[in-house]
Amino acid sequence: MTTLSASVSMNDMANAIRALSMDAVQRANSGHPGMPMGMADVATVLWAKHMKFDPAAPGWADRDRFVLSAGHGSMLLYALLHLTGFEDITIDELKNFRQLDSLTAGHPEYGHTPGVEATTGPLGQGISMSVGMALAERMMNARYGDELVDHRTWVIASDGDLQEGISHEAISLAGHLGLNRLCVLWDDNEISIDGPTDLSESTDVLKRFDAAGWAVSRIDGHDHAAIDAALQAARSSDKPVLIACRTTIGYGAPTKAGTAGSHGAPLGDDEIAGTRKALGWTSAPFEVPADIIDAWRATGSADSHQAWQERLAGSEKADDFVSQISGEPGEAELAALDAWRCKVAEDKPALASRAASGQTLAAIIGEWPSLAGGSADLAGSNLTKTPGVGVVKAGDYAGQYIHFGVREHGMAACANGMSLHGGFRPHVATFLVFADYCRPAMRLSSLMHQPVVYVMTHDSIGLGEDGPTHQPVETLASLRAIPNMYVFRPADALETAEAWDLALRRIDGPSVLALSRQKLPFLREDDGSVNRSARGAYVLAESEGAPDVVLVGTGSEVSLAVEAATALRGKGRSVRVISAPCLDLLLEQGDDYLDDLFPAGIPVVACEAALRFGWDQIIGRKGAFVGMAGFGASAPAEDLYAHFGITSDGIISAAEALLAG
Repeated sequence: MTTLSASVSMNDMANAIRALSMDAVQRANSGHPGMPMGMADVATVLWAKHMKFDPAAPGWADRDRFVLSAGHGSMLLYALLHLTGFEDITIDELKNFRQLDSLTAGHPEYGHTPGVEATTGPLGQGISMSVGMALAERMMNARYGDELVDHRTWVIASDGDLQEGISHEAISLAGHLGLNRLCVLWDDNEISIDGPTDLSESTDVLKRFDAAGWAVSRIDGHDHAAIDAALQAARSSDKPVLIACRTTIGYGAPTKAGTAGSHGAPLGDDEIAGTRKALGWTSAPFEVPADIIDAWRATGSADSHQAWQERLAGSEKADDFVSQISGEPGEAELAALDAWRCKVAEDKPALASRAASGQTLAAIIGEWPSLAGGSADLAGSNLTKTPGVGVVKAGDYAGQYIHFGVREHGMAACANGMSLHGGFRPHVATFLVFADYCRPAMRLSSLMHQPVVYVMTHDSIGLGEDGPTHQPVETLASLRAIPNMYVFRPADALETAEAWDLALRRIDGPSVLALSRQKLPFLREDDGSVNRSARGAYVLAESEGAPDVVLVGTGSEVSLAVEAATALRGKGRSVRVISAPCLDLLLEQGDDYLDDLFPAGIPVVACEAALRFGWDQIIGRKGAFVGMAGFGASAPAEDLYAHFGITSDGIISAAEALLAG
């Protein structure tokens, strides 16, 4: 623990947070001063006496993780980073709070600001990602032991975080898995934007967490001794911990403390002057007395970091640890991907792409110790549980498969947390239509550049009898609309292996594998040594001479385009067939590549068992589209394809109509 100067009290240190927070919000004329002012005491005790961190090394692998789930109160975190000595978070950065190109964005952004562990602000996401961080810590500990992995995850969460439905999923999973290195500090200030929380909430939150298998306690969030004791108790708990911290929002503000008026707007000059008087804070805006700065700079764990580096240097597991925590695939992992592609090309199996995906995982996972994930109670359908792989459970974290239960949203956020923690390449699985349950977390995967792999099966009307509730006609377009998200829809077993290859080589963003329920014919004739999906689309079957028409498809509809091309050639037409497993990658290739695939003036027919939305960028407004125009129906898959006209005959008719002018 840090030994504080006798001349500086915890109250002085907390008031520095309050002053910087209200000054920054006032200068920006935008922001949320109330939460930082209310939770300043809790944050001060945590960071000064319990957190393991080194401002000189924000990425130290064995640091404690601090997640500000209540991301609207971002000035709390920025003040902490500045006061504790994170070099880049200068007083000028605090003065530039919420301004363009500053490091102090309105909500904390991972990768933008050193010391920010996760992008938060969408309520419920931070606490849910923290479950993934705590799980990753235990899983890495099971592999490398206490000498290399022995840290905690601390969370400050708001009422809103706990009201969002995702938090129910996350806390249930954390309790089930016994993640006792996780501690959530709930800012129990009894205020929401609309007013008192009892306008809409009467849940006994402590009973809720207790029922989920957490240790719970309630404290005065302004009593430093009580805070210290609760945090100390949390460190020895055998369960995840919730500490309800009863605080006063806007603490110290003479008329706005304890009211919604301090939540989401500047306090105003007069209120700030009154707050300074009430707190006994005499320094000018953005000025902190030198002795208080010195007390804050004396916190941290540089000695612990140095000792850890020495243990790492002397460990026989050092090379494996450094390799795994880096996130970069090694030579053995890449060789496994290359070898599997070639084997699939040689065997030419006709498989549902979900089955081909399962075989790919089974073939490579032995060479990928960092590959870990699971399914939302759909292991038998998603086929991501591979033979011989251990299951992660409470007290035994050595496995690589996680039973997430029916918790798609929490699962996706957990995967983000695992990826952010480092050491694992998470993959998570459900039906494609349930991407809507995962979407806020998937969006954050893209925003944070986290390489989570989303395995989403039953990708079209091809799932058949379950009907329109489960047939994702609009989902592909909506996922393709997310920046930095690659959506793969492979046409056969080899493209499925290629999609996994590209997703796992990628380290700067997430990938979706949209996979079929139904069996797909094998289409390729090459040896698999070159990943032909790498540019998003390629010529699967070339025309004889210049093409009269170009047919392009994705997934299960590529084989229909091949059949249609054969029939059209029999009628004397020159036809090019393009497989486009990833439109996102295709559009990154530039106009020259697109013009090569789709020559100017040549009619194009696209086929996908989904909506047209998004295709016009490739085929143009005058291009023909064979696909869905609305929701599906309940029937066997082959009947549905015929009913909706998604057939080789449908493609032929569309092509002939274009050729007829």
